[in-house]
Amino acid sequence: MSAFRPWLMAARPPTLWAAVAPVLVGGGLAAHDGVFRWDVFVVTMAAAVLINVGVNFANDASDARRGADTEARIGPTRAVATGLISARAMWAGVGVTFGAAAACGAYLAWVAGWPILAIGAASLVAALGYTGGPVPYGYRALGEAFVFVFFGLAATVGSRFAHDGTAPLDAWLLAVPVGMLVTAILVANNVRDIDTDRAAGKRTLAVVLGRRRTRVLYGVLVLGAFGVVALVGGAAWAPRPTLLALGAAPLAVSPVLTVARTAAGPELIGALKGTARLHALVGALLGLGAML
Repeated sequence: MSAFRPWLMAARPPTLWAAVAPVLVGGGLAAHDGVFRWDVFVVTMAAAVLINVGVNFANDASDARRGADTEARIGPTRAVATGLISARAMWAGVGVTFGAAAACGAYLAWVAGWPILAIGAASLVAALGYTGGPVPYGYRALGEAFVFVFFGLAATVGSRFAHDGTAPLDAWLLAVPVGMLVTAILVANNVRDIDTDRAAGKRTLAVVLGRRRTRVLYGVLVLGAFGVVALVGGAAWAPRPTLLALGAAPLAVSPVLTVARTAAGPELIGALKGTARLHALVGALLGLGAML
């Protein structure tokens, strides 16, 4: 294995679509309002992806330290737990990625104002506290709330705000389905790991709710996201062409049925990746619709 390969694995590329979708929506809304800037779009995308990578690095190191990534776990290889990357090197990687994200944030703050710094600082603190720190809230059934707020609401509204320092209502409204789908990615991950997380003392929301109710939650998040898109676009609270995102609904059928019917790890990994792709496609269609 090359020296780069473990770092790529730790970055968890399939999950990085979670960072892309809100930036696409924010950029589309900015184009609709005539304030789109390419430099802002590119830097915002870089910042979002870097924060996501940093979260994944920190999660890899923290879960290994707390014994959550055991040999019984089903899913992609974790770099620190398997010894491919030392914990010290992984935390150095967290520092580098978050430092680069902070540099992007400084540029965006120069364009749009200090609230960008507040959003970025809150996101970094929340990221470090997810599975790290004295009270990791990812171990206390609060991970989904964190993801909805920071990878949904804050990321979408912040991406729109970065272009001209405003946060119109349609950005807040479209942030809701974006947040629901990105939260569904985490739910799909946690329902897969429910048994090993319970054994390791990791009280995710899936562990607290149990498998049956977590499956219901997943379905509500995925299908409810399309309901919100239909409501917001149909009522013209956001540009009507954002209804294009409803065209992605058929792609929701397979992951929803998989999560509802199976507890097998390989199938749930496929559902996780399918949810990530669905989230990215919905974000792209919402952004395109807003632009039109």
